[in-house]
Amino acid sequence: MQLKYNRQPSLGSSIFKTLIKLIFAIVVLIFVIFLIEKISFPSPEKNYQIDVTNEIKKL
Repeated sequence: MQLKYNRQPSLGSSIFKTLIKLIFAIVVLIFVIFLIEKISFPSPEKNYQIDVTNEIKKL
């Protein structure tokens, strides 16, 4: 007696695989955001104030 080979995965297993991939993607995204927050990017030390009144008067 030969066993019947089921080529199509059942609906439950395909939803389960998709759910596992989604959870894995969310965990990786949270980990990446956590790592980016730990990096200190340089910020400007001086606040620039540009006077644009002369340019407005020329218009």
